[in-house]
Amino acid sequence: MVKSVTLLFPGQGSQYVGMGKNLDQSLFDKGNEILGYDLKKLMQEGPEEELKLTHNTQPAILKHSITLFTQLMTVLEKHNVKIDRVLGHSVGEYAALAVAGVLSPYDAIHAVHLRGKYMQEAVPVGMGKMFAILKVPADVVEEACKVSSKPGSEVMPANFNDPSQIVISGESEACARAVAWLAENYKEAHRAMELNVSAPFHSSLMKPAADKLKEAFTKFKWNENKIPYIANINAKEYPAGTNPEVIIDNLYHQAYGPVLWTQSIEKLPSDTLCIEVGPGKVLMGLVRKINKDIKVIPLDRDEALAEIEELLK
Repeated sequence: MVKSVTLLFPGQGSQYVGMGKNLDQSLFDKGNEILGYDLKKLMQEGPEEELKLTHNTQPAILKHSITLFTQLMTVLEKHNVKIDRVLGHSVGEYAALAVAGVLSPYDAIHAVHLRGKYMQEAVPVGMGKMFAILKVPADVVEEACKVSSKPGSEVMPANFNDPSQIVISGESEACARAVAWLAENYKEAHRAMELNVSAPFHSSLMKPAADKLKEAFTKFKWNENKIPYIANINAKEYPAGTNPEVIIDNLYHQAYGPVLWTQSIEKLPSDTLCIEVGPGKVLMGLVRKINKDIKVIPLDRDEALAEIEELLK
C-alpha cells in the first residue's frame, strides 16, 4: 500500500526529439500560440540542435511534464491518492509549481521561455563553462571553487546532483583553475568532465538574467501553492499556502544559485513513492544514488501508468 507520493520534475538535458508524440496535444498547441512559433513541431521532429537551445528546451520540457501530469492525475484521483509534495530539478521547479497551482500552465510556459532567453543572453559564448566533478566530496569541491575564484572570475557549485556528482559553473578560466586545483590537491580517483552547455547556468554570471526574470515575473498571476514543494535554492519544504512572494524570491535566487538536489532528496521519507513526471528518467538514476530505498517510477513510458495503478490497488 502506497502511503506517500512525491512528484519529481526533470530539468534541462532530459529533452529528446520525438518527445510528447503520444500525448494530448492541447497544451502543446496553446503553447505555440503563447510563444509565437511552432515548438510542438520542434519537439516532435527536431532538429535536435534547435531543440537543445535553452529558450526552446525549457518550455518543451515544461509542456511535456504538465501534459504527463494530467494523465497521472486521472489515476491518482481514481484511487483517492493525495500528493504529499512536488519538487523539480532547475527548470523542472517551474513545472512543479504549475502543478501546485502557483502559476497557470500558460504563464509557466511563457516564464521558462523568457528564463531560457535571458540566460542565453546573459553571457557571451565561451565566457563561461560548466564541469561535472565526479567522485569528489562536496566540501572539497566547495574549497576548490573558493580558492579558484577572484573578482570578475568566479566559479561555484551549481548542481549537487548526487553524492558522487557535483557540477561547477562560472567564468571559463576560474573553472579551469578549479579543475587544476582538484587534480593537484585531491589525490583520490576522480574525474572532471566539461559539459556541452550554452551558458554557465546557476552561477553568479546569471545574475543579469535573474534580474530581467524578476521584472518579467510581474506580468504573471501568482497564487499560493496548493501542494507543499521543496525549493532548489535551500532544500526547504514549503507548506501549502506559502506566500507567492516567497516563491518568487526563491525562483529569482535559483536562477543564479545552486540546485540542492541531493539535499532535497535527503529530506524525503524512504517510503515515499516518487513519480518522475517529464521526459526521460534522469532523476530516477540520481535518486537511487542518494537513497536506494526510495522507489522511483519514470512516467515517460507506455507501461508506467499501469504500473502505478497496480501499486495503488
